[in-house]
Amino acid sequence: MVGKSPALSATSSCAGVLHADATPLISNPAGSGAERAAIASDGAKLVRAVACTTVPKFSILLGGNYGAGAYAMAGRSYAPRFLWAWPGAHTSVMGADQLSDVMGAVSSDKEGNAKLKAQIERESTAVFSSARLWDDGVIRPADTRSVLGLGLAVAMKSWPGPGREGGGGMGVFRM
Repeated sequence: MVGKSPALSATSSCAGVLHADATPLISNPAGSGAERAAIASDGAKLVRAVACTTVPKFSILLGGNYGAGAYAMAGRSYAPRFLWAWPGAHTSVMGADQLSDVMGAVSSDKEGNAKLKAQIERESTAVFSSARLWDDGVIRPADTRSVLGLGLAVAMKSWPGPGREGGGGMGVFRM
């Protein structure tokens, strides 16, 4: 998937490497309704392609990794062979700022909202998630190439190869 869509990656038997710095797919209210609909449509296509591909997938969390974007970029639920995080990466279902906005709209407890925001900021860090085995480790950005090379070597030894896992069956779609 490096430089290719997940669908093309599957047809060419090329391993998928996803560098995730994904804000929520529908978090920005700016833009026309058609523009937001296109984002949702393309996001759904990406989620389907990542979920259905049969090639080995590798995810590297670079920055913010929130909401549906986290799933689309081969989060743990899509079983990447390896998922690493850079030290500055953050991952959660909702970013602390988005949560703060939502809680401000539904609750008048400003002190409780501030505590919740601080908790989300603390619990979305790379070290917090790695300590709970939500990823395969925090890696230095300078070591990314070496670590990815080792991961590719391990995955290629255990992958049965093209055409042996059901073929993918994703069809063709444009993004």
